[in-house]
Amino acid sequence: MASQEEYTEDNIRSLDWKEHMRLRPGMYIGKAGDGSSQDDGVYILIKEVIDNCIDEYVMGNGKKVEITVTKESVEVRDYGRGIPLGKVIDCVSQINTGGKYDSKAFKKSVGLNGVGTKAVNALSVYFKIESIRDGQKKVAEFKQGNLVVDQPLQSTTEPNGTRVFFTPDTVIFKNYHFIPEYLENQIWNYAYLNAGLTLDFNGQKYISKNGLHDLLSRKVDEESAIYPIIHLKGDDIEVAMTHAHQYGEEYYSFVNGQHTVMGGTHLGAFREAFVKTIRDFYKKDFEAVDIRTSIVAAISIRIQEPVFESQTKTKLGSTTVEEGTSMKAFVGDFIGKHLNDYLHKNPAVAEVLLRKINLSERERKDMAGIKKLAQQRAKKANLHNKNLRDCRAHFNDEKGARKLDTTVFITEGDSASGSITKARDVETQAVFSLRGKPLNCYGLTKKVVYENEEFNLLQHALNIEESIEDLRYNNVVIATDADVDGLHIRLLILTFFLQFFPDLVKNGHIKILETPLFRVRDKKDTIYCYSEEEKQEAIKKLKGKPEITRFKGLGEISPEEFEAFIGDDIKLTPVIHRDNSSIKKMLEYYMGKNSMERQLFIINNLRIELDDLVEVEVVEEMD
Repeated sequence: MASQEEYTEDNIRSLDWKEHMRLRPGMYIGKAGDGSSQDDGVYILIKEVIDNCIDEYVMGNGKKVEITVTKESVEVRDYGRGIPLGKVIDCVSQINTGGKYDSKAFKKSVGLNGVGTKAVNALSVYFKIESIRDGQKKVAEFKQGNLVVDQPLQSTTEPNGTRVFFTPDTVIFKNYHFIPEYLENQIWNYAYLNAGLTLDFNGQKYISKNGLHDLLSRKVDEESAIYPIIHLKGDDIEVAMTHAHQYGEEYYSFVNGQHTVMGGTHLGAFREAFVKTIRDFYKKDFEAVDIRTSIVAAISIRIQEPVFESQTKTKLGSTTVEEGTSMKAFVGDFIGKHLNDYLHKNPAVAEVLLRKINLSERERKDMAGIKKLAQQRAKKANLHNKNLRDCRAHFNDEKGARKLDTTVFITEGDSASGSITKARDVETQAVFSLRGKPLNCYGLTKKVVYENEEFNLLQHALNIEESIEDLRYNNVVIATDADVDGLHIRLLILTFFLQFFPDLVKNGHIKILETPLFRVRDKKDTIYCYSEEEKQEAIKKLKGKPEITRFKGLGEISPEEFEAFIGDDIKLTPVIHRDNSSIKKMLEYYMGKNSMERQLFIINNLRIELDDLVEVEVVEEMD
């Protein structure tokens, strides 16, 4: 019988703050990621530093924040009071040390737990902090959380404030990169929530005068909005809303300047209060779904000592805004009074809103029969759904250490899904296999989602029929072949999501799986290439006449090879919807009836590539 491993005092370890953060980064910043998702750790690091600048601004100190992001590093400079010079090192390297435990100084701050900049420090290969106060400057430098330079105080003519410079550690954030659209969106949110603050991001100034009204104006183009944006402001609460020509519900919620991407108690209170106020105003007991369908809204509140459901603060758990005042009553009373007053003062808007609610009711009733049949089919299919090979963890799990990693690959055909299924991580990766080419659903109503078995099973697999609140996978990845048919299928799937579930795209859940186009190898080395340029570099590197394989279908890649492409080094390209761009116009251009404009675009952008063999011969002749 094998001897059991001894368990003694020698097995007990005590980690210091930086060792624990580096060993368990997920506890502090969520998932590390590589920057392809807007909730990846590299963006959380930036947020943690800027949050401190925002808290200074909210307290009335400094009106400008400068942010510089290069390919590898980040620098943030504010013009607040600066960290007290004798405590600079402690504030970025001593856990549970900070100025925000004094509720008088930072009454409605985001960072109340003294962790933020410590995590940035521990997870950076290089971290530098400078504090300037009244003609003196303190500078300290760290590597992976270890103090390497402690400069004595020096005189300076710089204005007061704090400067932080850091380079994320590639050991933690493998192959990371910053996506400009994600950074820009992050900066804009700070501007909307802090009217009057100027943010300088890589030389571009971001400033908002009208807060959440500006946010919604950027998210919804004039053509899509059914009525002018309703903008309501009060003490510690601000709301903007409209209804748009789209399906579903779309919300942007914030607490103390923090973007709570997963909502929480404040958003729940708003959704409930909005329904109650509309029912009371029109004196009719509408269904909640008819009232909220197609709504686009933003809500921001400031509360004392907010309680979030995770360190990354993506979902609010607080049930009170302050002692003696419940969240439900605070939001409900504000919406009940101010929205009711607005609708009385703007009868034209009230009339348009009523027509929209009645239209939603008619559409819902028209779909009731086919929806019931589709639900019965889906329920039956769930018992033996050949389309879905599920995983164990899900994004909508209340508690789950790996919920942010949950991924579903949408594939076409058995060969492609077979390779991914054999190579996947069964804990967090699921596979949904389409049977044949999807329907082009541009211009069709949501009724087609229930009439088309593939679409119906897909929406049930994702659990997004009513809203994306209970989405089962954080990453919805389109995995199609790298040929004309595969690209066409990709467009058809994207059309489905943009037409009926645009909030999935807008919230950054839809991704494209990038797999190698070429395998270049000789007897010693194998190089996988994701572009023509990479292939040419590999040919030169291996010299001679290496074997070149062009992967045109996912089924051509063996499960053993596939495991490397969907593991830690997975390459995902996010599908990003640029604000203020009309989804309707975009779909009409790309998926509508053929037009001369689209024909000219294709002709002017057509690329003709030579056969692989011919290309190799050309390279050899050039050599």
